[in-house]
Amino acid sequence: MASTDALKKREIFSAVEDEETRRIEEDVRPKRLDEYVGQEGLKRILRYSIQAARVRGEAMDHVLLYGPPGLGKTTLAAIIANELEAGFKRTGGPMIERAGDLAAILTNMEERGVLFIDEIHRLNRAVEETLYPAMEDFRLDLIIGQGPSARTMNVPLKHFTLVGATTRSGLLSSALRSRFGISIRLEFYNQEELLVILERAAALLKVPAEKEGLREVALRARGQPRSAILLLHRVRDFVQVEGSGVITDWYAREALDSLGIDPCGLLPLDRHLLQTIIEKFDGGPVGVETISAALNEEKDTIEEVFEPFLLQQGFVQRTPRGRVALRRAYDHLGVTYKGDVQGKLF
Repeated sequence: MASTDALKKREIFSAVEDEETRRIEEDVRPKRLDEYVGQEGLKRILRYSIQAARVRGEAMDHVLLYGPPGLGKTTLAAIIANELEAGFKRTGGPMIERAGDLAAILTNMEERGVLFIDEIHRLNRAVEETLYPAMEDFRLDLIIGQGPSARTMNVPLKHFTLVGATTRSGLLSSALRSRFGISIRLEFYNQEELLVILERAAALLKVPAEKEGLREVALRARGQPRSAILLLHRVRDFVQVEGSGVITDWYAREALDSLGIDPCGLLPLDRHLLQTIIEKFDGGPVGVETISAALNEEKDTIEEVFEPFLLQQGFVQRTPRGRVALRRAYDHLGVTYKGDVQGKLF
């Protein structure tokens, strides 16, 4: 079982938004596309689609946002509503348990409003099938009664825009995916983009900080704005207790080192995962289920929270036979590299 300290450190990059995370993000969350940093291609597509919908006076096409957690999917959904000057409702896939729950939400949507469903891949089949005619024809097909006396009733809906978000796009059915007119993947942020986000956040939160101190935070934020903002708060707490209250590069390094976050942004569990592949499984290939059992960690947590960053940064590679540790993982851990990964692919 993971230690208490390890669990606390892991929560920094959790895919689950707790109350503190939501509060912190709300303080600095951009409200308009012009304030949103990064994802330039995505913003260009959305800007044209939003402007066209406003010119026509119609609901915008449904939008699917997918990619690793912490990259701004929820923020973009709210921005779309703001830019459309439309109402905004937010829910999550696991929260819509029955078709009736979805019907209650949809029948209360305002004309051209935006409905955001986070973790849309977790909708159950009955709810998903109810969503199809709502997305395509703006109607609900409801079954009233049971048995021989059951009848179907069509309920018209106001035109709306569905924004779905998922970290597991591969789990979406092809039928649901095909009903989104706009489908966009969010990419990890580079250090300079994160620095801009941190400078804006520090100004809004009135956190005294030197640019190099914020750059150190950006360096270790795993390419995720959410992580960068949360780390800014943790570093601020550290310097208020241990220093002068100003985030310098030295205090930022001390604070982040104390959290177990190394200069590459890796957490203790990241390093433990890499060590497990290298030391217990000879560098791989090894299946994610086996890694999950060896770490006593949920498979979904590994695949959704930790693995995307390790893959993107070139520490591990997925192969047909399982995960393989790459040379960078060996170098980072100070372990002698054991050979060409190509020989382990098939």
